[in-house]
Amino acid sequence: MQVYITNVRNRLFSPASDTLQQFVRYGFVGSLAYVVDISSLALLSEVVGMHFLTAAPLAFLFGLITNYTLSTIWVFDRRNVRSRSAEFTFFALIGVVGLGFNEFALWGLSSVLSVHYLYAKVASTVIVFLWNFSARKYLLFR
Repeated sequence: MQVYITNVRNRLFSPASDTLQQFVRYGFVGSLAYVVDISSLALLSEVVGMHFLTAAPLAFLFGLITNYTLSTIWVFDRRNVRSRSAEFTFFALIGVVGLGFNEFALWGLSSVLSVHYLYAKVASTVIVFLWNFSARKYLLFR
């Protein structure tokens, strides 16, 4: 029984080595980062009164920090970049491309199609998630 518990603990808490396990874990991490992002977006827009296109990059930054921290601790077991600052910079640049996808969706869906910005945010999530995982996996953590 102790061996089983140890194996489960190792599988749950050590960084993942195969792509499917990384994808699933990145889904959890990305979901948490998304909650941080969208909650920050709603808070900054609705409570603070910031325009949603201004609030979105700040909310993105909060989600990015959450995503990077958990990805490097729990999702990916290999690194292509030795310097943590360079790694975070590349991680962030990949995220900025995703932010561009997100901003375009927010603008297009809300301004052009009159969809509420939070629904537009939800719609952009799938594309941004797939881009971020694929680019980070193959460029940074191969």
